[in-house]
Amino acid sequence: MSGSRTGRTGGPAAPAEADPRRWWGLVVIALAQLMVVLDATIVNIALPSAQRDLDISDANRQWVITAYTLAFGGLLLLGGRVADLAGRKRTFVIGLIGFAAASAIGGAATTSAMLFGARALQGVFAAVLAPSALSLLTTTFTDPKERGKAFGIYGALAGSGAAVGFIVGGVLTEYLNWRWCLYVNIPIAIVAVVGAFVLLHDRPGHTGARLDVPGVILGCGGLVALVYGFSEAQPRGWTDPLVLALFVLAVVLLATFVWWQTRAPTPLLPLHVIRERNRAGCFLTMMLAVIGMFGLFLFMTYYLQVILGYSPVRTGLAFLPLTAAIVIGSTQISARLLPHVGPRMLMVPGMLLASGGMVLLTRMTVHSDYTAEILPALLLMGLGMGLTFMPVFSTATAGVAPKDSGVTSATVNTSQQVGGSIGTALLNTIATSTSASWITAHLTDPSQRELIVREGIVHGYTVAIWVAAGIMLLAALVAGLMVTAKAPKHGTPADRPASELSPEGAAAPPPAESRNPRDHRSPGR
Repeated sequence: MSGSRTGRTGGPAAPAEADPRRWWGLVVIALAQLMVVLDATIVNIALPSAQRDLDISDANRQWVITAYTLAFGGLLLLGGRVADLAGRKRTFVIGLIGFAAASAIGGAATTSAMLFGARALQGVFAAVLAPSALSLLTTTFTDPKERGKAFGIYGALAGSGAAVGFIVGGVLTEYLNWRWCLYVNIPIAIVAVVGAFVLLHDRPGHTGARLDVPGVILGCGGLVALVYGFSEAQPRGWTDPLVLALFVLAVVLLATFVWWQTRAPTPLLPLHVIRERNRAGCFLTMMLAVIGMFGLFLFMTYYLQVILGYSPVRTGLAFLPLTAAIVIGSTQISARLLPHVGPRMLMVPGMLLASGGMVLLTRMTVHSDYTAEILPALLLMGLGMGLTFMPVFSTATAGVAPKDSGVTSATVNTSQQVGGSIGTALLNTIATSTSASWITAHLTDPSQRELIVREGIVHGYTVAIWVAAGIMLLAALVAGLMVTAKAPKHGTPADRPASELSPEGAAAPPPAESRNPRDHRSPGR
């Protein structure tokens, strides 16, 4: 009996598991994810050159970064639902082609408006591409051990991609031109598109379903207002009328969105996706972790270049140990341990390690030695992030019905993107305001102005880093209290995620997610 049952339930999943090329498929998915994450930071180091070249004002230069994160973070839920409706492989390829085209436009930009528009267009296609990539990964790797390895690699890229962006951006800017920070996406996308057609498989989309248009307007509008508000808080200040109005608008739109999702016939974000305790804990842990990490990237870039006088390439290379530690933490520690321990047994120590690395960084001064004082902190941060990201991605996407796979993946990415926007604005505002107060209080001798200003800037960084360390401790607390799933091999949803089983043979999912699979099985009963 068990043999026949295995044959029935295993049929649809078997090709993905038996396909010897599935690990090459992971390379394709990883390339796309790296391109999306890398592009959030690759232009940071190139920004001064682009600003000079296109005559961008200081007030407007932030839009090179913000136009991308605004479109990306605001449209991710829509991108995830479109992936569910149209099919993940199709939207994956469309996202790659559109992203490459937008990169070409940005690289060829002759005006600031053209560059801002291209960056926004990149964000639009990234919002389609990112959830499609994570959904394809979820449905390609079904065996718990292989799933752990695959998500370890994916988590390493998600955590280290931003740091890789600094390295690549520094090299391209110093030895070629800032435009190559955008052009570099074109060959990556071409390789990924060819690989997608050859190596990736996907079930057809749910073509009969309809898109929740009111949900799109409310949810995407609320996220755009939220991300926009945090981005404007940096140059304008938290009490600026526009910033306050954006936050109020975001709260109203998102609250209305939640209300509407309980009544919509085909909701954009089915609330059972975020109502499940482990998944909600993963989303919140991810957002809090990224708040601290993006703040670190921002401060360390300016600290290394402005305070210590590093070149763009040397600055990028200084982030390399952080990247290596994230990769090791994800692929060699988390991926090996997750089949044997519960996700929070990795996430809690990971956040504690990352917080400890932040605390070490609070000791930095205008004369800090990189090897003795900065490097140990970066290594702790990297290991902590590596331990955390892999179980977050794996647990958040486990046990999801096929029709909700894309939107669940989009929600993981949304928490990451919104966390990055909040972290950049919040921590930068804390740093700049603290620096200004400190400089005003200590600037008694005009002849010492340059030294006092430098010390004041570093003081602002250390205060903000203390706040980031506290936020990461909060992430550890959230993971410890909310993520209660057991190790995959002990029978948790991660063992047999609904998104990877045929509707006819799916194991009974958690009650909150049972509606769709039960509907499919009822005729068989």
